[in-house]
Amino acid sequence: MLTRRISMVGYDPGMSLRKFLILPIGIWIVAAAYWFFSYDAAGSVMLTVFGGAMAVMGWILVPTATNVGPTAPVDPDFEDPGR
Repeated sequence: MLTRRISMVGYDPGMSLRKFLILPIGIWIVAAAYWFFSYDAAGSVMLTVFGGAMAVMGWILVPTATNVGPTAPVDPDFEDPGR
């Protein structure tokens, strides 16, 4: 069985930023097309706000992409109950 190993050696922050920006930009394009074809203000505003929320989420999460977070100390006496 082939396994894929994930490592941060090849991490490219620019690519991660592009991936996060594709979502809000795509949602804003859908909002513009929705407005153009339906002239429905409520749906267009909701899609635009959703795109803005996705942009804010990406703006907050992209800088933390390399953070592993705190790790708990390993207890050498711990035995997995499933064994």
